[in-house]
Amino acid sequence: MLKPISATLAALMIVSISANADSTSSKQFLVYFGTYTGASKGIYVSRFDTVSGELSAPTLAVQSANPSFVATTPDYRFLFAVNETGHFAGQPGGSVSAFKLDAHTGELEFLNQQPSEGTSPCQIVTDRTGKYVFVANYSSGSVAVFPVQTNGSIGAPTTVIQHHGSSVNTNQQAGPHAHCVTMDAENRLAFVCDLGLDKVMIYQFNETNGTLVADKNPSVELKPGSGPRHMVFSPDKRHVYVINELSSTLTTFTYDPELAALKKIQTVSTLPEDFHGKNSCAEVAVHPSGKFVYGSNRGHDSIAVFAVDEQSGRLNCVEYQSTLGKTPRCFAIDPTGQYLIAANQNSGNIVVFRINAKTGRLTGTGQTIRLGQPTCVAFVPMEPAAP
Repeated sequence: MLKPISATLAALMIVSISANADSTSSKQFLVYFGTYTGASKGIYVSRFDTVSGELSAPTLAVQSANPSFVATTPDYRFLFAVNETGHFAGQPGGSVSAFKLDAHTGELEFLNQQPSEGTSPCQIVTDRTGKYVFVANYSSGSVAVFPVQTNGSIGAPTTVIQHHGSSVNTNQQAGPHAHCVTMDAENRLAFVCDLGLDKVMIYQFNETNGTLVADKNPSVELKPGSGPRHMVFSPDKRHVYVINELSSTLTTFTYDPELAALKKIQTVSTLPEDFHGKNSCAEVAVHPSGKFVYGSNRGHDSIAVFAVDEQSGRLNCVEYQSTLGKTPRCFAIDPTGQYLIAANQNSGNIVVFRINAKTGRLTGTGQTIRLGQPTCVAFVPMEPAAP
């Protein structure tokens, strides 16, 4: 028998549906780029037109130190960034920054910062309500949860969890390395890819007080030496795809939301058989249609494109498309599903690709823009200027 939907969850579903409708119906987007500073100065923003496929040259939205990953609240009022630095406020570790987002102009207004409660923060995400942000600290292997105040600023952490252990790669898995947090659709579970442990950790999330506790099924293991980096749900929530940085593979799981159970059904290489150089994977994304999965290769410098079997969720390779640059740390698909924008960190260029709706194949549009060490791509629906 189906359980009744709570008033809170029902309201959340309405907000989520409304936000998704706004995203997919919009034709103009702001595109924010996180960077490593030195060759750049902070977070940059471009304007993207899904009718023409034109991406404007990026301008500095706000100065910030090493904002290597960014995320917005579901209503796009606020943007958050990790600051992947060695020290903050005189102490070892990185920080987390909050900004007010102007969806008309793209400008970001700095609100505040908090210590990330670990070293080398590398990924950030909000919960489904936008009331909390989750940060994965790579070098220390820890996860922290921060409340978002009504004005968008970040409060003191509500939870900090330290992972423990290691795996078989003595160079890169001598300790835990939390690399991303992914929320389930119901906002009750947080999945944390830990590259150092070869595990996806599973936590129950309490959205009333912002706490995390280990689920009754506390983790799922991947093949030793895999190095799980990022994870994404299919649009229908029946499958999960995890990209493995160290083994250059993509693992498919079935997902049972009632049991919070992940069952591994397939692992495929992200590389062509004739490639024998060094490579590490970075980003994974599912097309809004659910028909295609994309993963980035750093070394082969490509996007691996896979078609999804509608019934099983298993992947079949379609192609390996060069990103026309070096080290594609991040890419993102626009919410309408027509374009993919890839950020090549080491060559300092951002490239626009058109997506074939039938095959999932990528074709370069000829647009390349320059930006020093781009590391993250995030779309925000652009609001028209007031009359």
